[in-house]
Amino acid sequence: MNNFIYDFLNDFDEKSIVTYFDEPMRRHTSFKIGGNADAYCVVQNSAALIKLLKICRKREIPYYIIGKGSNLLVSDNGIRGTVIRLGGEFKSISLVDDCLIRCGAGASLASLCSFALDHSLGGLEFAWGIPGSVGGAAFMNAGAYGGEIKDVAVSAMYIDENGNRKRYEGSGLDFGYRRSAFSGKNQIITDVFFKLEHKAQRSIREEMDELMRRRKSKQPLDYPSAGSTFKRPEGYYAAALIEECGLKGESVGGAQVSEKHAGFIINKGGATCSDVKDLIENVKEQVYNQKGVRLQCEVKFIGT
Repeated sequence: MNNFIYDFLNDFDEKSIVTYFDEPMRRHTSFKIGGNADAYCVVQNSAALIKLLKICRKREIPYYIIGKGSNLLVSDNGIRGTVIRLGGEFKSISLVDDCLIRCGAGASLASLCSFALDHSLGGLEFAWGIPGSVGGAAFMNAGAYGGEIKDVAVSAMYIDENGNRKRYEGSGLDFGYRRSAFSGKNQIITDVFFKLEHKAQRSIREEMDELMRRRKSKQPLDYPSAGSTFKRPEGYYAAALIEECGLKGESVGGAQVSEKHAGFIINKGGATCSDVKDLIENVKEQVYNQKGVRLQCEVKFIGT
């Protein structure tokens, strides 16, 4: 790694940014796969984030924003540049009024759901058990069991590519299937606002428990994965297509199409990024050859 990256990162106050050099990304992805990143920075506040972004741009250092790494596949060769994770104030959750929650993008969906439960606010039950950060969920309009982030998110604050703080509201969030106004843009979500409704705690808890029971019964949660591997093709279900093609249990190295749920590719042990990518391509090819349907990958690839 170039010395100048060490130089500028070491200038930061340790209270505003914590940096790990040559950091194994397998420690930071739910797939437990990935080579080393040149630098892994946990940023504690907006001022430090803006400063870091400006320095990266000035010195032409690539940077990547990640949440909890639950939808990522990192290259076996690692990541050249800086990986940024939002911590500190970005994980805070608070009530704006009796039904409006402000949540930092670095907070987990689990912590947001628990906060809503504690305050007897319903609407986020569908998100209980989705492994990811609030920023990542808003970025891709995460959803499950008939609910999506678009149903409850009413605005989001972000930092644009020039370091300016801005906001999307209402229809400006432009939510679609696994996409949002942030898709394809160099913008960093810092806070998301959720409008919920008063609901009995017991009712919220019962629904959350039921959805978690269903997840555990149907999904291969005992193995590392990035969740659902493929987007839902219009008019079809990816898992059903894959199963109908006889691909349950199909393997490449340590990567396997789950025998429990064909929509998941799992790390059975020692899987590499190359194993997963090769298996994804095999599945896509066989589904297209047998069913005439082109699957699109939902997992994001980063690295060299």
